[in-house]
Amino acid sequence: MVEPRRLITPEIAAEYDVSPHTVTKSWSQHTAWPAPTGKRGRYKEYDAQDVADFVRDHVHRPAPALEPRRLYTAQDLEAADIGITAGTIRADLSRGRWPEPDDTTGGVNRWTGTTVTATLANRRGYRRTT
Repeated sequence: MVEPRRLITPEIAAEYDVSPHTVTKSWSQHTAWPAPTGKRGRYKEYDAQDVADFVRDHVHRPAPALEPRRLYTAQDLEAADIGITAGTIRADLSRGRWPEPDDTTGGVNRWTGTTVTATLANRRGYRRTT
């Protein structure tokens, strides 16, 4: 019988190109993070497949399919299940972490699908899956 591959925090960080801090302070705090399978030195060990499943389901979300020329409000984007709430979009806009709207007709901020897709591709937690 082949033993399952087990990883510790530095190995997880190296495998997924993130910092160990991200693994310990962000990922492992998530309710879906896998339970440890043992301990190696001062680190908890995790089943590599369980970690891969977590990353696939909660970190490497595929970019949403948005119509390139359509204008979307923050509420439209939340409803399109892009993984970000309308409140986060508005907060990030005010902090300069979200692009300026492509259209503000009637005092409503709207972004094209192209703008949103490009923004999400460069945002942490969104990686292109090909």
